[in-house]
Amino acid sequence: MDTAFKALSDPTRRKILGLLGGGSKTVSELCEHFAITQPAVSRHLAVLREAGLVSAEREGQSVRYALDTTVVQDVVRVLLELSGVGGADAASGKVRGKR
Repeated sequence: MDTAFKALSDPTRRKILGLLGGGSKTVSELCEHFAITQPAVSRHLAVLREAGLVSAEREGQSVRYALDTTVVQDVVRVLLELSGVGGADAASGKVRGKR
């Protein structure tokens, strides 16, 4: 879990996760949204993969990256618990005090 939080500490990696929230993308597709090189985006993706936040699947000569929603849900659950919103409701996606 510490690796995931370290990965999330970088704004570029958070933006990559946001873009992947809209569906899987290749490195080239992600590069269109940044003023950094393709190798730099690839390094960010490597950190996100190591943290288990994204998965990669080869598609011909390209690799498509997608959110690993299981790990993302675990991170959200921990954040909710730390903020005092957690508990059983956090695991189900419900916020305490709201119906």
